[in-house]
Amino acid sequence: MKKKSKYTDVPCTMQVIGCVFLNQSILDDDRYSFTEEDFTEEFHKVLFGSIYNLHLLGVKDVTTHTIEDYLREKTNKYAVYQANKGAEYLSRVSEITQVAAFDYYYHRLKKFTLFRMFDSWAGINLSWLYDPDNILDAKKKQQQEEWLDKHTEQEIVDVVNRQIDKIKIKCLTNTDDSYEQAGQGIVDLIENLKENPEIGYPLYGSLINTITRGARLKKFYIRSGSTGTGKTRSMIADIGVIGCSEYYDKKQNKWISCGKPEPVAYIGTEQELDEFQTMLLAFVSEVNESHILYNEYEDGEWERVQKAADIISNSKIYTKIMMDFSLSDIENAVKAAVRDYNVKYCFLDYIHSSMKILSEIAGKAAVKGLREDNVLFMMSVKLKDLCNQYGIFLMSATQVSNDYHTAKVYDQGLLQGAKAIANKCDTGLLMLEVTEEDKEILSELIQQNGFDVPDIKMSVYKNRRGMYKNIILWCKADRGVCRINPMFATGYDYRLVDIPDLQITVQEEKDSVIQ
Repeated sequence: MKKKSKYTDVPCTMQVIGCVFLNQSILDDDRYSFTEEDFTEEFHKVLFGSIYNLHLLGVKDVTTHTIEDYLREKTNKYAVYQANKGAEYLSRVSEITQVAAFDYYYHRLKKFTLFRMFDSWAGINLSWLYDPDNILDAKKKQQQEEWLDKHTEQEIVDVVNRQIDKIKIKCLTNTDDSYEQAGQGIVDLIENLKENPEIGYPLYGSLINTITRGARLKKFYIRSGSTGTGKTRSMIADIGVIGCSEYYDKKQNKWISCGKPEPVAYIGTEQELDEFQTMLLAFVSEVNESHILYNEYEDGEWERVQKAADIISNSKIYTKIMMDFSLSDIENAVKAAVRDYNVKYCFLDYIHSSMKILSEIAGKAAVKGLREDNVLFMMSVKLKDLCNQYGIFLMSATQVSNDYHTAKVYDQGLLQGAKAIANKCDTGLLMLEVTEEDKEILSELIQQNGFDVPDIKMSVYKNRRGMYKNIILWCKADRGVCRINPMFATGYDYRLVDIPDLQITVQEEKDSVIQ
């Protein structure tokens, strides 16, 4: 016989069942969710499950009669119901139920579920937090009850995780807090950099890798932009060159090798999976996405798309779509990618606030009415922390403010919601549409050098440990194939800046070679 868990609160369970029985609209409220793990007694599972399923089937008013009719065809469950005098039980519970206190009882029920799962699934003894077996120490009992009432389920998980982290730090890492002399290991450092310069996997586009030195591990890049400039599409291109083995180039009329592809994670916050897939197909095959969507292929395009589909199918590109998310959701998604798929390159569609994030942070900070800029800053801090903690590269984006049209300086001041977002990033880029005034000022420079007329300008306003910043990359965009190609660079004064085009070749041994 299975041992009964000590983390069981029968009166609380009775209150929850009674509240749901008397007010079945609770089951339509997105704030509440239930699983079979919430109930330890078979009778309670049968009773609650019957109410839940009948409501799901559209029964407007679940009564003891409808429950009994529902269970008669389910012999074993009906026997459990009868053995426990289900009708009498519901009648008795209905008399003592405090519907107005449902929120309290619901969260207490979920806390006990949490304790049971830590205890039975993970084998973690949490009696130091809450010990139901304590009947002798009344003061400790009261303190633990008060603590349980004051803390949310997420806060309980955080407390346990912090204790686990302390153990990990003590047992798995060097906790020596002594200083090191500044020159210690410096000769080995410069010798290592001589053989292995600090360069990451290449990103897509000319001059981009000159600016960023590729996608470097433990680094956080933000590439923001106005609506329609191609924030997501440029991200798709980067994912393609890191995660795929090759992509097609129409100018060279051949497939270009990317070297040995790496595992990549894409966390989308707006697109469905099929939207991501058609954009990635368009990039890899260099076939306009509209041709794929409308099945209007030109000569050779269908064959390229078929090959692109095969390349993507054999890649290690993993996607997770989260339309509404919290900071914990983002952190857990990154952890899962690193743990389960050995991912070192993560792309988050873009940074923005959501109701779930606002609720989460307000709860943790115990502050109501947090401004959006505070929330977005905390989000960027978390993303940079994830880079350092897991040794990964992470790129995200933001929208820009509505007054970017009149801006004279293209820096973090244009970020929508909070310019402080950029405080934690290692490289900050802004993508804006080229104006008629830009074209007029650049016309002589374009004519003299034979450049195409640009339609996107990319401002490099932050570049930690980099040579080039406060410059603009002037680009030609082909959004249909997710390609934004920088052509030349100028300062903010529109004067040409001569910078080399760094080419990074990824070898099979995963080394990076400068050419």
